[in-house]
Amino acid sequence: METWTPKLIRGVASVVGGFAALMIGYFTLPLDFFGPERPALSWIVFGTALTVLTVLLLRKTLQVLTQVGGRPGVGLAFLIMLSMVTFSAGYFVLSRDNQFDGLHTRLDAFYFTVITLSTVGYGDITPSGDEARVVVILQIFYNFVFLAAAAGSLSNRVRSQISARARGSRRPPEPGPEPDAKPEPGSDG
Repeated sequence: METWTPKLIRGVASVVGGFAALMIGYFTLPLDFFGPERPALSWIVFGTALTVLTVLLLRKTLQVLTQVGGRPGVGLAFLIMLSMVTFSAGYFVLSRDNQFDGLHTRLDAFYFTVITLSTVGYGDITPSGDEARVVVILQIFYNFVFLAAAAGSLSNRVRSQISARARGSRRPPEPGPEPDAKPEPGSDG
């Protein structure tokens, strides 16, 4: 069984704390500034956010794959969660322009993002406008290309660390005489 080392505790605390901060930010940010009143600004901010997230995800994924840096896995987990919040905010803003059926609150938007990410698709919330459909297509593409690569590299890193720890705990015994070994004739033992 894995022991909870201080490094592991810090990593878990960072991920949980990051998720809590993102949720607080998501549910309190004034998103009313964006939407049908300022469509150009809304698309520019959303596109810029996705572009920056993509670059950061690619950099962190490469760090995880090359095992460079201290704890790139924590940063990668944070960026995956930030991607979810970014799509949720986009869906919420689009819902104000009647682009969705069944999406009325920020929780609805976050729920729809998670459902789309997991590819479950219950059908209780559906994109009804073209803009919403474009963003859903973007999220599905983003999930398959960037988030799948990020999650896969993170999974490989965790697996390799577990294997390394398991090999470290099964080190071969130090060379030397065995406790019950009798000295060979003619030796000084």
